[in-house]
Amino acid sequence: MSKLSKAFKAFGLILKKPHLLNLINDSEEAMQEYVEKKYGLPEGLKTVSIEQFISREEEIEPYGFLEGSSLPTDFALLRSICRQNQVEDYLEIGTWRGESAANVAPLVKNCYTLNLPDDEMRRMGMEEAYIGMHRCFSKQVENIIHLQADSQTFDFTSLNKKFDLIFLDGDHHTESVMNDTRNAFRLLKDDNSMIVWHDTGEGTETTRFSVLAGILDGCPPEHIPHLYRVSNSLCAIFTKKELKAEIVKPNSVPELSFKVKITVCK
Repeated sequence: MSKLSKAFKAFGLILKKPHLLNLINDSEEAMQEYVEKKYGLPEGLKTVSIEQFISREEEIEPYGFLEGSSLPTDFALLRSICRQNQVEDYLEIGTWRGESAANVAPLVKNCYTLNLPDDEMRRMGMEEAYIGMHRCFSKQVENIIHLQADSQTFDFTSLNKKFDLIFLDGDHHTESVMNDTRNAFRLLKDDNSMIVWHDTGEGTETTRFSVLAGILDGCPPEHIPHLYRVSNSLCAIFTKKELKAEIVKPNSVPELSFKVKITVCK
């Protein structure tokens, strides 16, 4: 269906049901309704405690405490998965400052990270300072392979490799998440391999339904029961491991707390 046809169809629906205009103005509400109707998940995914993944103290380094970064618990989750599952081959989509790749690299054999090419970001009108910030934490790490391409069009078969762990933190629009998710499932090495998605909530207790819709639409139907939200993080995960999980409502009494040690590194 062309964009023009979609526009006329949407306009016709609004004429018949004016209340749909409110849903257009609030896309998260629309996406929540979509996820509920198509997948029967009005409250999002069941949540698994991060404690089921982190079995020891994890030291997060580097960590910039900069705007838009992952949480320390997000990086601790990735590091713990790598440590416990002897991850050799790691792939992430969305490099940005390179914090996640730099945290994972010491624990894996091969670390691949993919991001839009610098020239492409310039053509998109992004500021030079923003572009120059990319890979600032990861560019000097020897076992990190920096790929510059658009994940929506990149030929992943050119890597000639499957992966034990894939971290998706690229474009968070629903269609992009769907495409990245489809590719990720094709790239898994075996039944022990996992996928982690970032920014699946605006916070640790909420669901970002526009992202969840992309995950669900890109996930093979037989694997949807193996999708979970990870507590105390911004992440969702696919794993075939048997996990205890439940729907957790916002403002529930916390079951976990964490000890944080901060050391300034220059």
